[in-house]
Amino acid sequence: MLWSLLKIIIFVAAIAGLTYGAGWLLETDGGVMITFGGVEYTLQPLQAAIALVLLVFAVWVILKLVSLLVAVLRFINGDDTAISRYFSRNRERKGYRALTEGLMALASGEGRLAMEKARRAEKFLGKPELTDLITAQAAEMSGDRKKAEEVYKRLLTEDTTRFVGLRGLMKQKLSDGKTDTALKLAQTAFALKPKHEETQDILLRLQTETHDWKGARATLNAKLKHGNLPREVHRRRDAVLALSEAKELLDDDSTIEMREEAIEANRLSPDLIPAATMAARSYIAKGKLRHATRILKKTWEVQPHPDLAAAFAEIAPDESPAERIKRFETLVKSTPDHPETRMLMAELHIAEEDFPGARRALGDLYVTDPTARALTIMAAIERGEGASDTVVRGWLARAITAPRGPQWICTNCHNIHAEWVPVCENCQSFDTLSWESPPEQEVMPGSGVGMLPLIVGTLEDASTTSEDQAVEEVEMPPEETAVEPHEIRDAEVYDETGDIYDGTKPREREK
Repeated sequence: MLWSLLKIIIFVAAIAGLTYGAGWLLETDGGVMITFGGVEYTLQPLQAAIALVLLVFAVWVILKLVSLLVAVLRFINGDDTAISRYFSRNRERKGYRALTEGLMALASGEGRLAMEKARRAEKFLGKPELTDLITAQAAEMSGDRKKAEEVYKRLLTEDTTRFVGLRGLMKQKLSDGKTDTALKLAQTAFALKPKHEETQDILLRLQTETHDWKGARATLNAKLKHGNLPREVHRRRDAVLALSEAKELLDDDSTIEMREEAIEANRLSPDLIPAATMAARSYIAKGKLRHATRILKKTWEVQPHPDLAAAFAEIAPDESPAERIKRFETLVKSTPDHPETRMLMAELHIAEEDFPGARRALGDLYVTDPTARALTIMAAIERGEGASDTVVRGWLARAITAPRGPQWICTNCHNIHAEWVPVCENCQSFDTLSWESPPEQEVMPGSGVGMLPLIVGTLEDASTTSEDQAVEEVEMPPEETAVEPHEIRDAEVYDETGDIYDGTKPREREK
């Protein structure tokens, strides 16, 4: 609006200026004398101004005629397009100007203006390979997806623009949620330009989402080959893909192939816990127990994990509790102070019914890192040492509201998973799961099953019954459960005498 008003003001001012100048020239005395061919010509000021304009126009016409003459001479010399280029030069100039303005409008977010300039450029240039891309992007920006799709399909007809058309259609299908069609388009685009990093990333993501692990490994190798991925990252992700392929083969009962893929995944990334456990089980199935032991020990040194301990127990499933403790000491000797080591050894001593030994193994972990598992172990120790139901209920009450400890957490969206998966179930990110402790507000409710994964059998039927009763009583409303002061005070455990009991050493029991 303001620009239109400004143009009107400038036009009126120009007309007024010309009128004033013409009047001034008419009123001015004197003139201009020109001598040509021995003849003198005297021109009034206004006539002189008009003559000057005509002279400039004549020079311009002469230059055009000279250019036309040059084009004719070139045509005579064999340049078949010289004359057509001469007449289309002005159109090209207008077309390229419109093309430039369209690009500027596209960059500034003016979709409709960019479409208008693109149509004007196509009108003057007649080169759709130059204007179609601007038209498609401008149509998407202005919300005309049908027009954009039509232009992208038109780009597929030319070899030079086929990749651009495929890329545009692929992004449209992705935004529409049509992953199957987008995957086919990505594969075709990747075949045309295997070095294109964005296409590699999109294809890899779609392949992992559809569990095409073999195709994903090929794409990952292409990223490494063309320098779009560091070698260390490639080894890690290739191991994840190999492990994922092995898990699917396991689901299909393809035992031999599964074993080979699992062992390959562990070779590529020895610190990948799921790969280590699967490779160890593959060696156990082959009877190569030493290989399985070596793999689990190596991974345990990097990251102690309950799954590694469970796989280590499968190496000798029929051993006695004492033999198991002795064998597990070779596994945990590299990480004696790690919380997983202390809880694991406490569980093994509980299985042997060596409750003082379990208390020593656990140490003060229930104070420094009071997770649900550590507190449940303390409840089992108290029960095994003959503590009253009141003391056991105190530990179980704390375990119910305690953090669950480390879990599989997506580092991208912080979603918690019950078990390791290659692709996050929430944000679909690849290889983003990490074994770590979540913030308390993000803790996933845990079940009591598997809290003590290596304990074989139960301590006593009565223990189980009393624990169930304790949990039920803890969950009852305060008015229905009478809790004596010597039982639980501010989540602290008290013994029968009412003194605070720290749990650091066994107490003497009345016989």
